[in-house]
Amino acid sequence: MKMLSNIGVYYFLMLRVFQKPQKWKIYRKNIMREINDLGINSVGLVAFTSFFVGAVVAIQMYNNFQSSTFPIPDYYVGYATKTVLILEFCPTIISVVLAGKVGSFIASSIGTMRVTEQIDALEIMGVNTPSYLIFPKVVASLIFNLILIMLSVLLGILGGYIAGDATGSWSSADYVTGIQMASPDFFMYYCFIKTFVFAFIIATVPSFYGYYVKGGSLEVGHNSTLAVVWTTVLIIITNLILTQLLLS
Repeated sequence: MKMLSNIGVYYFLMLRVFQKPQKWKIYRKNIMREINDLGINSVGLVAFTSFFVGAVVAIQMYNNFQSSTFPIPDYYVGYATKTVLILEFCPTIISVVLAGKVGSFIASSIGTMRVTEQIDALEIMGVNTPSYLIFPKVVASLIFNLILIMLSVLLGILGGYIAGDATGSWSSADYVTGIQMASPDFFMYYCFIKTFVFAFIIATVPSFYGYYVKGGSLEVGHNSTLAVVWTTVLIIITNLILTQLLLS
Protein backbone atom coordinates (compact mmCIF):
# COMPACT_ATOMS: atom_id res chain seq x y z
CA MET A 1 0.00 0.00 0.00
CA LYS A 2 2.85 2.39 0.77
CA MET A 3 4.28 1.86 -2.71
CA LEU A 4 0.91 2.67 -4.32
CA SER A 5 0.63 5.73 -2.10
CA ASN A 6 4.11 6.89 -3.14
CA ILE A 7 3.22 6.43 -6.82
CA GLY A 8 0.15 8.64 -6.34
CA VAL A 9 2.10 11.30 -4.46
CA TYR A 10 4.82 11.21 -7.14
CA TYR A 11 2.20 11.68 -9.87
CA PHE A 12 0.66 14.74 -8.21
CA LEU A 13 4.13 16.15 -7.55
CA MET A 14 4.90 15.89 -11.28
CA LEU A 15 1.69 17.76 -12.07
CA ARG A 16 2.95 20.66 -9.98
CA VAL A 17 6.45 20.41 -11.46
CA PHE A 18 5.19 20.93 -15.01
CA GLN A 19 2.85 23.82 -14.33
CA LYS A 20 3.61 26.94 -16.37
CA PRO A 21 6.50 28.86 -14.76
CA GLN A 22 5.78 32.40 -13.62
CA LYS A 23 9.13 33.93 -14.58
CA TRP A 24 11.16 32.18 -17.31
CA LYS A 25 14.17 34.42 -16.66
CA ILE A 26 14.68 32.92 -13.21
CA TYR A 27 14.23 29.41 -14.58
CA ARG A 28 16.86 29.96 -17.27
CA LYS A 29 19.41 30.89 -14.61
CA ASN A 30 18.47 27.87 -12.52
CA ILE A 31 18.74 25.55 -15.54
CA MET A 32 22.27 26.76 -16.31
CA ARG A 33 23.26 26.22 -12.68
CA GLU A 34 21.79 22.72 -12.70
CA ILE A 35 23.61 21.87 -15.95
CA ASN A 36 26.84 22.70 -14.16
CA ASP A 37 25.97 20.83 -10.96
CA LEU A 38 24.40 17.74 -12.53
CA GLY A 39 26.14 17.52 -15.90
CA ILE A 40 29.52 19.20 -16.15
CA ASN A 41 30.61 17.92 -12.74
CA SER A 42 29.87 14.37 -13.92
CA VAL A 43 32.01 14.50 -17.08
CA GLY A 44 35.16 13.19 -15.37
CA LEU A 45 33.44 10.15 -13.85
CA VAL A 46 31.63 9.30 -17.09
CA ALA A 47 34.83 9.68 -19.15
CA PHE A 48 36.90 7.52 -16.80
CA THR A 49 34.29 4.76 -16.61
CA SER A 50 33.55 4.72 -20.34
CA PHE A 51 37.17 4.59 -21.45
CA PHE A 52 38.15 1.60 -19.35
CA VAL A 53 34.93 -0.33 -19.83
CA GLY A 54 35.21 0.20 -23.58
CA ALA A 55 38.67 -1.35 -23.42
CA VAL A 56 37.35 -4.29 -21.38
CA VAL A 57 34.44 -4.86 -23.79
CA ALA A 58 36.80 -4.90 -26.78
CA ILE A 59 39.16 -7.40 -25.12
CA GLN A 60 36.26 -9.66 -24.14
CA MET A 61 34.86 -9.55 -27.67
CA TYR A 62 38.24 -10.48 -29.11
CA ASN A 63 38.68 -13.41 -26.71
CA ASN A 64 35.18 -14.71 -27.45
CA PHE A 65 35.75 -14.48 -31.18
CA GLN A 66 39.07 -16.30 -30.91
CA SER A 67 37.51 -19.16 -28.95
CA SER A 68 34.64 -19.45 -31.43
CA THR A 69 34.26 -22.66 -33.43
CA PHE A 70 34.11 -20.66 -36.65
CA PRO A 71 36.81 -18.08 -37.47
CA ILE A 72 35.57 -14.51 -37.02
CA PRO A 73 37.56 -11.65 -38.60
CA ASP A 74 39.29 -9.26 -36.22
CA TYR A 75 37.43 -6.25 -37.60
CA TYR A 76 34.27 -7.57 -35.96
CA VAL A 77 35.83 -6.59 -32.63
CA GLY A 78 35.32 -2.92 -33.51
CA TYR A 79 31.79 -3.48 -34.78
CA ALA A 80 30.74 -5.56 -31.76
CA THR A 81 32.28 -3.08 -29.31
CA LYS A 82 30.47 -0.18 -30.96
CA THR A 83 27.15 -2.03 -30.94
CA VAL A 84 27.40 -3.11 -27.30
CA LEU A 85 28.29 0.40 -26.18
CA ILE A 86 25.42 2.00 -28.11
CA LEU A 87 22.73 -0.53 -27.25
CA GLU A 88 23.41 -1.29 -23.62
CA PHE A 89 26.48 -0.03 -21.84
CA CYS A 90 26.38 3.70 -22.46
CA PRO A 91 22.67 4.44 -22.00
CA THR A 92 22.06 1.96 -19.17
CA ILE A 93 25.24 1.47 -17.15
CA ILE A 94 26.25 5.13 -17.30
CA SER A 95 22.72 6.07 -16.22
CA VAL A 96 23.09 3.75 -13.22
CA VAL A 97 26.39 5.46 -12.39
CA LEU A 98 24.72 8.86 -12.68
CA ALA A 99 21.87 7.64 -10.48
CA GLY A 100 24.39 7.17 -7.69
CA LYS A 101 26.25 10.45 -8.17
CA VAL A 102 23.53 12.82 -9.36
CA GLY A 103 20.63 11.15 -7.56
CA SER A 104 22.21 11.41 -4.13
CA PHE A 105 23.12 15.06 -4.78
CA ILE A 106 19.57 15.96 -5.82
CA ALA A 107 17.91 14.15 -2.92
CA SER A 108 20.28 15.57 -0.30
CA SER A 109 20.15 19.16 -1.62
CA ILE A 110 16.33 19.30 -1.76
CA GLY A 111 16.06 17.33 1.49
CA THR A 112 18.32 19.81 3.26
CA MET A 113 16.14 22.66 2.04
CA ARG A 114 13.10 20.83 3.43
CA VAL A 115 14.47 20.14 6.91
CA THR A 116 15.87 23.68 7.22
CA GLU A 117 12.41 25.04 6.29
CA GLN A 118 13.65 26.89 3.19
CA ILE A 119 10.94 25.22 1.11
CA ASP A 120 8.29 26.29 3.63
CA ALA A 121 9.53 29.88 3.37
CA LEU A 122 9.30 29.79 -0.42
CA GLU A 123 5.76 28.42 -0.26
CA ILE A 124 4.72 31.20 2.13
CA MET A 125 5.91 33.68 -0.52
CA GLY A 126 3.61 31.98 -3.05
CA VAL A 127 6.34 30.15 -5.01
CA ASN A 128 5.43 26.88 -6.71
CA THR A 129 8.31 25.04 -5.07
CA PRO A 130 8.10 21.75 -7.03
CA SER A 131 8.35 23.65 -10.31
CA TYR A 132 11.00 26.05 -9.00
CA LEU A 133 13.24 23.33 -7.53
CA ILE A 134 12.63 20.27 -9.72
CA PHE A 135 11.78 21.55 -13.21
CA PRO A 136 15.28 23.01 -13.86
CA LYS A 137 16.83 19.69 -12.79
CA VAL A 138 14.63 17.78 -15.24
CA VAL A 139 15.52 20.08 -18.13
CA ALA A 140 19.23 20.03 -17.27
CA SER A 141 19.24 16.22 -17.08
CA LEU A 142 17.40 15.80 -20.38
CA ILE A 143 19.84 18.14 -22.12
CA PHE A 144 23.17 17.17 -20.62
CA ASN A 145 22.64 13.44 -20.12
CA LEU A 146 22.36 13.12 -23.89
CA ILE A 147 25.73 14.85 -24.23
CA LEU A 148 27.22 12.58 -21.56
CA ILE A 149 26.00 9.44 -23.33
CA MET A 150 27.39 10.60 -26.67
CA LEU A 151 30.71 11.32 -24.97
CA SER A 152 30.56 7.90 -23.32
CA VAL A 153 30.14 6.15 -26.68
CA LEU A 154 33.10 7.99 -28.19
CA LEU A 155 35.40 7.37 -25.24
CA GLY A 156 34.36 3.72 -25.00
CA ILE A 157 35.26 3.19 -28.66
CA LEU A 158 38.55 5.03 -28.07
CA GLY A 159 39.25 2.78 -25.09
CA GLY A 160 38.82 -0.30 -27.31
CA TYR A 161 41.14 1.21 -29.92
CA ILE A 162 43.89 1.88 -27.39
CA ALA A 163 43.41 -1.59 -25.85
CA GLY A 164 44.17 -3.11 -29.24
CA ASP A 165 47.32 -1.03 -29.59
CA ALA A 166 48.45 -1.84 -26.05
CA THR A 167 47.89 -5.61 -26.25
CA GLY A 168 48.67 -6.13 -29.93
CA SER A 169 45.73 -8.54 -30.16
CA TRP A 170 44.17 -6.84 -33.18
CA SER A 171 45.36 -4.17 -35.57
CA SER A 172 44.16 -0.58 -35.46
CA ALA A 173 43.17 -0.81 -39.12
CA ASP A 174 40.88 -3.80 -38.43
CA TYR A 175 39.32 -2.06 -35.45
CA VAL A 176 38.61 1.12 -37.43
CA THR A 177 37.17 -0.99 -40.25
CA GLY A 178 34.79 -2.60 -37.78
CA ILE A 179 33.72 0.76 -36.39
CA GLN A 180 32.94 1.99 -39.89
CA MET A 181 30.73 -1.00 -40.68
CA ALA A 182 27.11 0.07 -41.11
CA SER A 183 24.69 -0.62 -38.28
CA PRO A 184 20.94 0.09 -38.21
CA ASP A 185 20.10 3.76 -37.62
CA PHE A 186 17.49 2.66 -35.09
CA PHE A 187 20.30 1.62 -32.72
CA MET A 188 21.11 5.30 -32.16
CA TYR A 189 17.43 6.21 -31.81
CA TYR A 190 17.06 3.41 -29.29
CA CYS A 191 20.06 4.73 -27.35
CA PHE A 192 18.65 8.27 -27.28
CA ILE A 193 15.16 7.13 -26.25
CA LYS A 194 16.57 5.20 -23.30
CA THR A 195 18.78 8.14 -22.38
CA PHE A 196 15.84 10.56 -22.22
CA VAL A 197 13.70 8.18 -20.16
CA PHE A 198 16.52 7.41 -17.73
CA ALA A 199 17.40 11.11 -17.43
CA PHE A 200 13.82 11.87 -16.43
CA ILE A 201 13.92 9.12 -13.79
CA ILE A 202 17.29 10.32 -12.45
CA ALA A 203 15.98 13.87 -12.05
CA THR A 204 12.51 13.21 -10.64
CA VAL A 205 12.75 10.18 -8.33
CA PRO A 206 15.51 11.63 -6.10
CA SER A 207 13.66 14.96 -6.14
CA PHE A 208 10.57 13.16 -4.83
CA TYR A 209 12.50 11.58 -1.97
CA GLY A 210 14.21 14.85 -1.12
CA TYR A 211 11.05 16.94 -1.31
CA TYR A 212 9.07 14.77 1.10
CA VAL A 213 11.79 14.06 3.67
CA LYS A 214 10.72 14.49 7.28
CA GLY A 215 13.00 14.91 10.27
CA GLY A 216 16.62 16.03 10.36
CA SER A 217 19.98 15.28 8.84
CA LEU A 218 19.74 11.53 9.51
CA GLU A 219 16.49 11.32 7.57
CA VAL A 220 18.06 13.29 4.70
CA GLY A 221 20.82 10.69 4.49
CA HIS A 222 18.32 7.85 4.69
CA ASN A 223 16.14 9.29 1.94
CA SER A 224 19.19 9.94 -0.24
CA THR A 225 20.05 6.26 0.00
CA LEU A 226 16.46 5.27 -0.83
CA ALA A 227 16.53 7.65 -3.78
CA VAL A 228 19.63 6.03 -5.26
CA VAL A 229 18.28 2.51 -4.69
CA TRP A 230 14.86 3.13 -6.24
CA THR A 231 16.27 5.17 -9.10
CA THR A 232 18.59 2.27 -9.97
CA VAL A 233 15.75 -0.25 -9.67
CA LEU A 234 13.48 1.81 -11.93
CA ILE A 235 16.23 2.24 -14.52
CA ILE A 236 16.79 -1.53 -14.67
CA ILE A 237 13.07 -2.31 -14.89
CA THR A 238 12.47 0.41 -17.48
CA ASN A 239 15.43 -0.87 -19.48
CA LEU A 240 13.79 -4.29 -19.72
CA ILE A 241 10.45 -2.78 -20.77
CA LEU A 242 12.00 -0.47 -23.40
CA THR A 243 14.13 -3.28 -24.79
CA GLN A 244 11.07 -5.49 -25.20
CA LEU A 245 9.00 -2.71 -26.75
CA LEU A 246 11.60 -1.23 -29.08
CA LEU A 247 13.74 -4.19 -30.15
CA SER A 248 11.23 -7.03 -30.23
